[in-house]
Amino acid sequence: MSDAEPARIVLGANQYGKAECRLVRITRDTAVHEIEDLNVTSQLRGDFGACHTDGDNSQVVATDTQKNTVYAFAKEHGVGSPEAFLLTLGRHFVDGFAWVDGGRWEAEQYTWQRILADGQPHDHAFVRQGQETRTTVVQLADGATHVVSGLKDCVVLKSTGSEFHGFPRDRFTTLQETDDRILATSVTAWWRYSDPTPDTDYNGLYTAIRDTLLSTFATVHSLALQQTIFEVGKAILETHPEVAEVRMSCPNKHHFLVDLTPFGMENPNEVFFAADRPYGLIQATIQREGDPGVPAAWASVPGFC
Repeated sequence: MSDAEPARIVLGANQYGKAECRLVRITRDTAVHEIEDLNVTSQLRGDFGACHTDGDNSQVVATDTQKNTVYAFAKEHGVGSPEAFLLTLGRHFVDGFAWVDGGRWEAEQYTWQRILADGQPHDHAFVRQGQETRTTVVQLADGATHVVSGLKDCVVLKSTGSEFHGFPRDRFTTLQETDDRILATSVTAWWRYSDPTPDTDYNGLYTAIRDTLLSTFATVHSLALQQTIFEVGKAILETHPEVAEVRMSCPNKHHFLVDLTPFGMENPNEVFFAADRPYGLIQATIQREGDPGVPAAWASVPGFC
């Protein structure tokens, strides 16, 4: 039996805050209203050891206070872009409380479109768009500011212009090679800004980067989803110098050709069975040569290799 002293138990990395604050901001300065719809999470990092080990709450900024700050700042500062809003929010906590040395602030933004009434966009009636969700994570860590923006649930499909062949075969391989298939995926993409500031036109950049992503997906003749992902990331980096690094996660949304021969019918790539699982999951990081990336920027950004 060993006489060694047992290892001391200590507190490791930790953070806390208020998750999923549903924020809707209506700007009604004119008769034509604007709507901004976000889901905001605030998490603080710093000297919170006494709370964990001794139950001492003297340095705990209550999660309710964090929630209230989200809503108050939406009134005082507006939203503008999720990136600018989260940068303002994060800087408030780090600058305002000496023992808070960093944190993580995340937002999803949902898009609304004006309802057409008598052929004209209505001033104050909207319909929720069912396309992708815009995402942002802001982290303040070790004196540095990191902004990673992106989108998720962006479902895209091209009905031709996609091949898949030349892969190795063994006794378990049943997949047939093809030079004409449907390519479909639900894109999750993140991009890291190289020099984020509150004054950056994040809304304009989001629109431009999204357009680059979609147009590249449409125009690249794909030999594999991996190739398409790389070309999309490459196009974003070449077109937008503000972006330092792109990460993408794309599940294959498989479409299998239905065999209609039992019914005496041909099926020249017209009728497919859309399968939801299992699915191939393709993930990649695309970066400039020599750029090692910033691991701290991607901490707590889920779902990537």
